[in-house]
Amino acid sequence: MTQKKLSVRIDGELVNATEGQSILQVARAAGKYIPTLCYLEGLSSVGACRLCIVEVSGSGRLLPACTTPVQDGMSVTTNSPKLARYRRITLELLFAERNHTCSVCVSNGNCELQAMAKTLGVTSIRYPHNFPKLPVDLSHTRYVLDHNRCILCTRCVRVCAEVEGAHVWAVTARGIQSKIVSDLNQQWGEASNCTSCGKCVQACPTGALAEKGFAVEEMTKRSDHISMIAGRKGVHA
Repeated sequence: MTQKKLSVRIDGELVNATEGQSILQVARAAGKYIPTLCYLEGLSSVGACRLCIVEVSGSGRLLPACTTPVQDGMSVTTNSPKLARYRRITLELLFAERNHTCSVCVSNGNCELQAMAKTLGVTSIRYPHNFPKLPVDLSHTRYVLDHNRCILCTRCVRVCAEVEGAHVWAVTARGIQSKIVSDLNQQWGEASNCTSCGKCVQACPTGALAEKGFAVEEMTKRSDHISMIAGRKGVHA
């Protein structure tokens, strides 16, 4: 069945879209930049990080571009002083919530959160840091989970469920107490469903999931490989 063709305006430019596409998909196809952290091509979209918020004419609130479907005649603004302000606040809150000490992180220089801060001009945090006492799970033979660096984007949860099919990861608790857990809140090394494929590590945008044996600044990841694998499996965002 042929999908309906739509016409929408993005930053004043008339672009073509297809029914069922998200604002983010249409914007990126048109060469428009919208920042994201939780979005990863090939995985389902959840709107967790809220960095992709956009203004839509006629709407009284900002909408997440990754989970909002386009509609015929829709007019979208992807960049404005208001959006830039809210995106910076979102990033600052992410940094303040947990213990993101870049100078001692294995992903320093190769971190999407760090890179996003540079892109959006976040050079200082105006909010008090929480400094929570969070554990580091070293039980897996090959990988490590550092809750201090997790931003709860759930990319690991989705890639494990939708691409690997192992369903190891989940989110427990609510709000600021939320954290990633393996199986029924077991240590990662005891998770019987884990195949040790490493897809969750490669999908993670920060140093929260990493391979053992890497020193500061040595951990690089290839999330584009995950998108390629997901595309082959027919998973769509």
